[in-house]
Amino acid sequence: MLPVSSSLACWLKTGLLLLALLLLLTARPVHAESQIGFQLVQVPDPQGTPIEVGIWYPTATPATRPVPGLGDTLLAPNSPLLGKDLPLVVMSHGNGGWFGGHHDTAETLARAGFVVAALTHTHDNFRDQSRSTDLASRPRQLHVLIDYMLADWPQHGQLDPGRVGAFGFSAGGLTVLAAAGGELDLTRVPAHCSYHPTHFDCRLMTLQPPPADALAAPWIHDARIRAAVAAAPALGYAFTAKSLASITLPVQLWRAENDEILVDPFHATAILHALPVKPDYRVVQGAGHYDFLTPCPPGMARELPHLCTSAPGFDRAAFHLSFNRAVAAFFTANLPPKQP
Repeated sequence: MLPVSSSLACWLKTGLLLLALLLLLTARPVHAESQIGFQLVQVPDPQGTPIEVGIWYPTATPATRPVPGLGDTLLAPNSPLLGKDLPLVVMSHGNGGWFGGHHDTAETLARAGFVVAALTHTHDNFRDQSRSTDLASRPRQLHVLIDYMLADWPQHGQLDPGRVGAFGFSAGGLTVLAAAGGELDLTRVPAHCSYHPTHFDCRLMTLQPPPADALAAPWIHDARIRAAVAAAPALGYAFTAKSLASITLPVQLWRAENDEILVDPFHATAILHALPVKPDYRVVQGAGHYDFLTPCPPGMARELPHLCTSAPGFDRAAFHLSFNRAVAAFFTANLPPKQP
């Protein structure tokens, strides 16, 4: 989630600045032994405008150039997909984000043999936050993305529909938990916010109350998701043990020790206690909320310090090396290939 400004105009200004600065994202190390392909596609949405999606995947084509906005990692744009019966991971960003906000994690997964499809959520991204509290639309859009990847993506025949994972950060964390079977009880928000009116989630809900049609919308689940990673998930207090009871798939749950946006114990910790099966639970010592985002280059850090500044002594780049390895190891273990 991004900080709440005093007006939506400030949101737009920050979004435009972020768009320009995304071209400068931090360089990531390139491993010569693996190549990464990349595609940018528009996925048709039967209930709205097409959904912007970035796709990373293994390829045998030599990587030749970086893609603007995705750091300095060399990619092989629009190259053929290498392999068959490949696992798929779909990614959901936080409030006000975009498909490339976790590109280093996507690259690590692609090197590990996954196809990764990350969407930019319609009406909740850095360009347009006109329906950023329409939370039920997020798992629905993720469902549309999985439909596309397994049936309509030109390379869908090389995917294994039985090996689908989901990764989400912040509002994306609640998205993947809802898609995996959970349901938020948004009637719990007013009582929580009456006691914590200065918390980010409460200020956002006050600035932009959920539309009436959004409150009435059903939560769309997708049984094809077999494993989920939720990093600093939002609105944990709006889940209950009953509403999470159907989530029996493997979950890796991350919390930043010093999360200044989603304050403990109301979010990740609340989900930890409500899940019916103990997750792979990780607390990142010294981390803040935005440390789960791809590390920022100097230019972006100067212009958007609220996104890019880590606590003294916390090395976000070093953390991401271990974070990405742990996420890849979790999906590798829990989305195993079929036995011959």
